[in-house]
Amino acid sequence: MSTSAADVAAAIDDMYDAFLTGDRTRFDSHLHPEVTTWETHLPGPLRTRAELDAYRAQRDAAGARPSLDSLSAREMRVDVWEDTAVARYVLVAVAPGGEPEYTRVTDVLRRSAAGWAIVHHHAELVQNVTWE
Repeated sequence: MSTSAADVAAAIDDMYDAFLTGDRTRFDSHLHPEVTTWETHLPGPLRTRAELDAYRAQRDAAGARPSLDSLSAREMRVDVWEDTAVARYVLVAVAPGGEPEYTRVTDVLRRSAAGWAIVHHHAELVQNVTWE
């Protein structure tokens, strides 16, 4: 069973790789069923995976799923306390032909027999700031 900060970081990196490849099942495997999702672009806090799924279904039906050339977590800091972890990082997203967008992210994760899963995701788009 994974217990280190490196394992948490690897799980987050795998989640974003799954997003880029369109593998929703793998992406969702990193989310707890009761995950709360608070992001700048969302219509409000989503308090469960079911609410997140409903939002994504509506977004995808409207043809608004983001298309990205790259998506990566940088400057990651992870702390682990037994079966709980907190990861803080800058998420860098680059749309085709676009400039990088930077988002400050905090993820709270819980470890189970299946591995680490995000129970709370908080992301804020940062304007006029560049991390490189």
